[in-house]
Amino acid sequence: MSVLITGGAGYIGSHTNLLFGEHGYDTIVLDNLVYGHKEQVLNGTFIKGDISDGALLDTIFRENKIEAVIHFAAFAYVGESVTNPSKYYNNNVASTIALLDAMVRNGVKNFIFSSTCATYGVPSVMPVTEETAQNPINPYGASKLMIERIVRDYASAYGLQYCVFRYFNAAGADPSSRIGEWHVPETHIIPCILDAAIGRRKEICIFGTDYPTRDGTCIRDYIHVADLADAHLKAYEYLRDGGESVFLNLGTTNGVSIHELVDVAKKVTGVDFCVKETERRPGDPPELIGSMKKAERVLGWKPVHSDINEIMMHAWNWHKKLYGGKK
Repeated sequence: MSVLITGGAGYIGSHTNLLFGEHGYDTIVLDNLVYGHKEQVLNGTFIKGDISDGALLDTIFRENKIEAVIHFAAFAYVGESVTNPSKYYNNNVASTIALLDAMVRNGVKNFIFSSTCATYGVPSVMPVTEETAQNPINPYGASKLMIERIVRDYASAYGLQYCVFRYFNAAGADPSSRIGEWHVPETHIIPCILDAAIGRRKEICIFGTDYPTRDGTCIRDYIHVADLADAHLKAYEYLRDGGESVFLNLGTTNGVSIHELVDVAKKVTGVDFCVKETERRPGDPPELIGSMKKAERVLGWKPVHSDINEIMMHAWNWHKKLYGGKK
């Protein structure tokens, strides 16, 4: 039996594919390489294609004994979703419907979906639990919430079994630096900071220093990508063994401020790079920290790499390997 991983050439998908291979599972990676990198697919069978292609999906399901689908394929740039919502609703929502329809046609029941804490919008209570009200403030978060509702409806109508993960801030890289974070363009805070450390950008900007937090900067929950991969492995085994459908947050309950993140990066890299403080960006919540209690109870999952210094070191080792002296 095989596992189909959509978006498996992307950041979290490639780390999940790597872990599944290390545990002896056969994987089929489907990615259109719009943002993914084939070099990140270190095991399994790679197929270049789009999840909106129903004929291709039928061929994949027909020619392979697919036991479960892990769905990462999505556009995930929040700012772009505001300026071009059509791109996000068509790719994230409509294409996921095509994938789910293909699963139904081919009798595949187990579905693991990569959602996001962006479905919560600006929560008023920390840490965020699965019962926290969902009120997304951008089309990216709205598209993921729509998919959550669609998945629930498909489960009720067609017998789908699912695990929906709402991630907080994915970070870090494979501890052995085989693969890591590689976005073009790059918008995530840690690789942007490391770009400043390695000389690929002249400075790192801190957007807002007057938030009601301990040092005035935003606080976020950074979760190691290897721990995210482990959660997907546990979710696959949970559903395979008959587990009930579930929505789960993936966080560490540890909040790190932007000032603290910069200080850790300077310590890890040994570089005193330039930091520019500027005004807030619209829509940035002061604090986002996720509870992991339900994931621990249901899956027996706990993050192993929760120390921000370790996360930063793994990210830095990969960043140096990826870019070296290139600017």
